[in-house]
Amino acid sequence: MGMLATVLNALALQDACEKQGVHTRVQSAITVQEVAEPYIRRRAMRHLEKGRVVIFAAGTGNPFFTTDTAAALRASEIHAEAILMAKNGVEGVYTADPALDATAEFIPQITHMEAIQRRLAVMDATALTLCMENRLPIRVFNVDDSANIGRILAGEQVGTLVATPTG
Repeated sequence: MGMLATVLNALALQDACEKQGVHTRVQSAITVQEVAEPYIRRRAMRHLEKGRVVIFAAGTGNPFFTTDTAAALRASEIHAEAILMAKNGVEGVYTADPALDATAEFIPQITHMEAIQRRLAVMDATALTLCMENRLPIRVFNVDDSANIGRILAGEQVGTLVATPTG
């Protein structure tokens, strides 16, 4: 059901993007050919080369793998520069869940390994490890502020950066 829910969300996102004039394709890890293309890495790359937005749906298409892992996998496969991880109601990564712990402190920057070792709820350990191994940064930010994506794309330091230093 979760995989199907991500297909529905992808179609809603595609509709919103296309209403703004953005050419968009949805690729799914499960077969839903009436509404989405199958996920094929080369086809995704070609869409990106043509300036289209590609929305990946249905996770990896396999049980036991989260959408976090699917995001890390697809981002690695297409050689993405970063993952933007939108969260509701929080500015980024904290030392604890701020909804449950009033002493939770905001963390502006952390390495993948530190996030894994401290068991911070950035993403699941499989996804974090995949991002770490591929040196794929993750920007965790508050989606409630509609200006945040534009600010991130403009190079501003918004939310938390999870990254492993090169070298």
